[in-house]
Amino acid sequence: MFVIKRALFVFLALGLVVAWYVTFAPARTAAGLPVHPVDLSGLPDARVSANASRGEMVIELPPVDLAAGAGHAATEQPPVTLAELPMGGAIYGFRTEVVDDAGHRLPPELIHHFNLIDPSHRELFLPIAQRMVAAGKETGAVRFPRMLFGEPFARGARVVASAMLHNPTPVSYRGVRARLVLYYTPDTRPWPVFRAFPWQLDVAFPVGDKSFDLPPGRSERSYEGSPAVPGAIVAIGGHLHAYGVSIELSDATTGELIWRAQPVRDENNDIVALPIGRLYGLTHIGARIVPAHRYRVRVVYDNPTGRVLPQGGMGVVAGLFVPDRDVTWPAVNPDDSLYQQDVRHFRRLHGVWLEARAGHHMGAHIHH
Repeated sequence: MFVIKRALFVFLALGLVVAWYVTFAPARTAAGLPVHPVDLSGLPDARVSANASRGEMVIELPPVDLAAGAGHAATEQPPVTLAELPMGGAIYGFRTEVVDDAGHRLPPELIHHFNLIDPSHRELFLPIAQRMVAAGKETGAVRFPRMLFGEPFARGARVVASAMLHNPTPVSYRGVRARLVLYYTPDTRPWPVFRAFPWQLDVAFPVGDKSFDLPPGRSERSYEGSPAVPGAIVAIGGHLHAYGVSIELSDATTGELIWRAQPVRDENNDIVALPIGRLYGLTHIGARIVPAHRYRVRVVYDNPTGRVLPQGGMGVVAGLFVPDRDVTWPAVNPDDSLYQQDVRHFRRLHGVWLEARAGHHMGAHIHH
């Protein structure tokens, strides 16, 4: 009897997924040729390699040296690079790693964050370049069911890869290379069932530096926006700084809380992880969002130092989104003023980076 009930349960769950797919999932179409709305020819190349048998693609940035105890503001950063993807498929997970000049694995806390940006497609909540992957030091390895969800990418697509490094350890390292490892399903497979697109919402939107000065005591900061198309958020994670208490996403129109997380800390009270919300299950596929509603990202801090911490706060949520069936994703508009500002930001063509290149102290924390 138990076996029969279990089989029936699995059958009903599979039927639910198929029914949801027929109703809401976007039509599966062949990827077209990549579109390049901006000139990226001036960027140095990232090293890109793929292991088809393992289903892994590695994007590696040029090496830099990290002095012991150096913060990101006093550290030479890897350049913003251009990565051309050698095959097409669907990304279902990722991890970051760092190695030295001999290829030895280094402490993962050397990476503050790693970003992969697709200038050929726009974000869900803003007409800026799409963030394919945004990994913080507390993100860890991320994997989703590869037969269920995948972020599509085309062979020959050119994406922008960058990272922010620092060295909180007492050891100096030479030839440090930051890597982003992507888990992917090749486009020759009939899965994933759902094409899932990345999205991001930040308390410091719309464009520019995402960190802000953190006042003493308890404080909060938020931002509201509406999605360009309807669909469902199927996964969500976040990033905040040292004195972060919580971060959440809610429907500001109805007041409904969609997701909330508190950081996991170690014995030294340092943030080591932020739980990832998987908003899908046997009875539902994601949290539905629509353009007619406003959605709010909110971060709460408690700064016990008694002083303002310059660039001490940040609050960003990001994840995977499945648009409704037959929805057309809005095209990127290179002439949009926000898009142009964003390109200058992620290419580090604004004031603070120009001063850094001129040899001045980098006095701000830059985050894409």
